[in-house]
Amino acid sequence: MADASNDLLDVTAGSFEAEVIEESFRRPVLVDFWADWCGPCKMLMPVLAKLVEAYGGKFRLAKVNSDQQQGLASQFGVRSIPTVMCFRNGQVVDQFMGVQPEPTIRAMIDRYVERPSDRIREQAIAKLAAGDSAGAVADLRSAVESDPDHHSLKVDLAQALLAAGDTAGAETQLNMLPMDVHEQEAVKQLRARLVFAKRLNGADLASLEQAVRENESDPEALERLAAAYMVAGRSQEAMDLYLRLMQRHRSYGDNAGHKGLLAAFEVLGPRHELVNQYRRKMVSLLY
Repeated sequence: MADASNDLLDVTAGSFEAEVIEESFRRPVLVDFWADWCGPCKMLMPVLAKLVEAYGGKFRLAKVNSDQQQGLASQFGVRSIPTVMCFRNGQVVDQFMGVQPEPTIRAMIDRYVERPSDRIREQAIAKLAAGDSAGAVADLRSAVESDPDHHSLKVDLAQALLAAGDTAGAETQLNMLPMDVHEQEAVKQLRARLVFAKRLNGADLASLEQAVRENESDPEALERLAAAYMVAGRSQEAMDLYLRLMQRHRSYGDNAGHKGLLAAFEVLGPRHELVNQYRRKMVSLLY
């Protein structure tokens, strides 16, 4: 934990890198852009100072006088004051403008301060990366129990359950998330992956490949193999099969090939290099 006497300080262009950017890799840093003539800035400052004391070193408050540090204000696109930006791991991750009530500011800080369950989460993610999905599930269940309002833990638990083959458990975890969390990109991608995993119904990749070799005109075999390829991370092969379904079996499963491609795009994300390529191929088949 940082020195509590250094939780609130003035920063300049010369000290910004060390006091804000570097410090943000250890804990959140709130940067308050203000000026002497700004009445709302003077209203906001006591609230921020109170929170600094209440959080006892879990975040730092760095004050930037916008009149004296115009270069910093311009660099970060500050158009009105007060503007408060939250830095984490060297980047601006959140911000607000104007005077905000204390609960609103607390909610923002709470999204980025380290929690005891974060250590368990890191341990579980390492286990999952190493292939120990059962160990990851056990750790994440413990973390969720100790910190039930930390919704990222539930997303991670759903991912671990999916990796362990428990599609029903993964779906249950996702269904318990608040509506606003459902809109997060990671949750949308996980739901799309869940669709593929459920389609396998326990079948292994080798048996599904054999089924397609034996009958390449079977649309169900093609669809299930495409889903298996998506689960295995072989997304290009999967999308080729979904395109084949669209070409040859448009009526199967209410255009299952089209639906599969859309779900694949969701898993890969809009910036993946294959998405635009296969979206164009899909559109050419549709029209």
